[in-house]
Amino acid sequence: MARYHAAVCRQCRREGIKLFLKGARCFTEKCAIERRNYPPGQHGLRRSKATSYGVQLREKQKAKRIYGVLESQFRRYFARAEAEKGVTGENLLKLLERRLDNVVFRLGMAASRREGRQMVAHSHVQVDGRKVSVPSYIVKVGEVVQLRATSKMQERVADNLAAGRSPVPAWLELDVNEKRGTVRGLPIREDIQIPVQEQLIVELFSK
Repeated sequence: MARYHAAVCRQCRREGIKLFLKGARCFTEKCAIERRNYPPGQHGLRRSKATSYGVQLREKQKAKRIYGVLESQFRRYFARAEAEKGVTGENLLKLLERRLDNVVFRLGMAASRREGRQMVAHSHVQVDGRKVSVPSYIVKVGEVVQLRATSKMQERVADNLAAGRSPVPAWLELDVNEKRGTVRGLPIREDIQIPVQEQLIVELFSK
């Protein structure tokens, strides 16, 4: 399974915004954006004029980095979104939102999507009572996502839920006591609060 192994704070600095990749650290003064709000590398402080292609590329890179997917996987999501009815850009974000690792994060069980991915990959999460260890699993309406009763992450998840760093979106329903969430519907664009202009991604892939 391919993964990004370099320092994730470099990704936030490259995009110039907080992507909230490191959980609680992103809310403190230790956040890389708070300390060095310029691109990484020896030419980071140099000013450069962005082209239209560059702007479109940055939007794609932001979406990839926020959801933690690599290029080939992102292109598969785009092809699937393009084949579905509706607006391609919105379809793309809706698919990414329904990834199991993202759902675990959106429910507040994980402090970041990376932690949600780790929880799923290490078999701490169940969907409708069965173990699912694939972070890219796309949840469906009516499915119940919960922590396994024997999971060693119980205390960590309880701390994350107590922190309540972000509200649970309307398409999900959380039972804090049971550490369980239910998919009540499909996400709509208003529920997806990420700083990405999806139309620019569509324009990039349309070239």
